[in-house]
Amino acid sequence: MTRFETAFAKGPALVCFITGGDGDTAANLDALVEGGADVIEVGMPFTDPMADGQAIQEANLRSFAAGTKTSDIFAIATAFRARHPQVPLVLMGYANPMTVRGPEWFADACAKAGVDGVICVDIPPEEDAALGPALRAQGVSLIRLATPTTDAGRLPAVLEGSSGFLYYVSVAGITGMQQAAQTSIDEAVARLKAASTIPVAVGFGVRTPEQAAAIAKVADGVVVGSALVDLVKQHGDKAAGPLRELTSALAQAVHSAR
Repeated sequence: MTRFETAFAKGPALVCFITGGDGDTAANLDALVEGGADVIEVGMPFTDPMADGQAIQEANLRSFAAGTKTSDIFAIATAFRARHPQVPLVLMGYANPMTVRGPEWFADACAKAGVDGVICVDIPPEEDAALGPALRAQGVSLIRLATPTTDAGRLPAVLEGSSGFLYYVSVAGITGMQQAAQTSIDEAVARLKAASTIPVAVGFGVRTPEQAAAIAKVADGVVVGSALVDLVKQHGDKAAGPLRELTSALAQAVHSAR
């Protein structure tokens, strides 16, 4: 089994996101794992993160101010894989850093660093050739995004070539802001699961254990990002403890939801 299959086979999975290079990333990632995160997402800082709200935008700026480069993200990933050989690791970001040196270079670097999957926000399925074949050739999952506007006509294109898990963006908006009504999440997850065999994880706007538990009753995974990134902003290099505490509460809620 792949790391993704193992993580999701245990029941609803908690997927935790922080921005690479923001604060003490190694300590923060360890804290997420210690708190019970099943899958880790590391954000690649980018100057124009169109899908992200204020919390992650500011985290990107803090990361850049610290001098973070793409090579640093891969160093973070490589070190994480050495410390946590079984925890799935995803890089999430935007097309330019992933393709500027060629997709083959990026895919090779992912494979060497032990990265399991990549979420590229701004390469749509219709432009899969820009990155997808290179990732799949290296055994790295391309994790696609489905949204409330992904209708039945377009869903097959989203699913084609997608693996690891499907990330359902629960709102037609940006990260860290409003959360969708639970009934709309229930309906969307049922529709997506009927169309695919890969796990469905729900994110955007999930901040509390109560919200996470409600989603975990129907989804295969729950993604939390901005609430964790806010703790890094608040506590700086001493964020590991608060991150571990919130992650533990989220993990308990997700893992006991069914």
